[in-house]
This record gives sequence, structure tokens and C-alpha cells, in this order.
Amino acid sequence: MKKIIIASKNPVKINAVKMAFEKAFPEENFRFDGESIPSNVSDQPIGNEEIITGASNRVRNAMISFPEADFWVGIEGGVEKTKHGMGSFSWVVVRSKDKEGKAKGNIFFLPKKVEELIDQGKELGDADDIVFGGNNSKQKNGSVGILTGDIITRTDYYYSALVLALIPFKNPNLY
Repeated sequence: MKKIIIASKNPVKINAVKMAFEKAFPEENFRFDGESIPSNVSDQPIGNEEIITGASNRVRNAMISFPEADFWVGIEGGVEKTKHGMGSFSWVVVRSKDKEGKAKGNIFFLPKKVEELIDQGKELGDADDIVFGGNNSKQKNGSVGILTGDIITRTDYYYSALVLALIPFKNPNLY
């Protein structure tokens, strides 16, 4: 049985990792452990570089804390201002002892009221709770679920990026 450390205790992220690994490697047996691992970036990462750095840091810190694992997974969501508005997206980093896979999730644009609260220093999840009247949405359906009416859940949103990050592990002869 292969041990996977997910650098988060967020149930949404844990479930997305489980779905991706089980679908990508149906012949394998896995044990999934969610752990609270620091990203060493802002609570609300802003910009592409800070977001991928947060995911990479989570993996590196998980590898130090849990060296016996077979895989380590870091997921970092964040926002970035563009001339088109404030977009929300994530980076996923997956490591084994000898390989690394990375993928950037889909970007979608946030409503102006949410953007204004983030500009005032709020985290995206807190801004969503204020604007949409939710409670702890970052561990539930998040912005993407709220805005799509759960057509795309937060688990679905992370799942596709996770599958893409697993490409080097599915195609070891190419990477």
C-alpha cells in the first residue's frame, strides 16, 4: 500500500486527491493522510508565483515531516489581478522520491464585491462568506461551487488539476 501525504486537512482537498489517485491508478492501493503543513506564503496568496511557491513549499515541508511516504501533494489556491478582473486558480504539485508533477488549475473571475474585500485584506473564503452569507465555504464548495451552483464543486475543480499533475507518473517513460 502506497502512502500519500496531502499537505492539508481540508476535506475538499483530501477528497480531490483520493479521487485523482484512485482514478489514475485503479490497480494500486493507497493510504491517504491529510496533514497540516505550512505553505510559507501569505494566507491569501496573490499572483502566479506566490501560488505555485505555496504548493511547492507544502510538498517540501511534507517531505521533511513525513519522509516515509511514497507521494506528497501540495495544493495552493490564490488570486491574481489581471486587466480582465481578479481571477481565482490553484497550483498542484505532486512529488514522489524521484519525480515531480505540476499543474495549474482553471481560472475563473470573481465578482467585484468579492474582489473589493480581498483588496481590503480578506481571504477569498472569508470574502465569499460575507458576500454570499455562507460559513466556512473554503472547506465546502468554495467560490467555484457557489458561483456555478455546484455544477463544478471545489473537489471537481481541484480534481482536474490533480489528474494533470499525475501525468509524469502515468507516463514515466516520457518524464
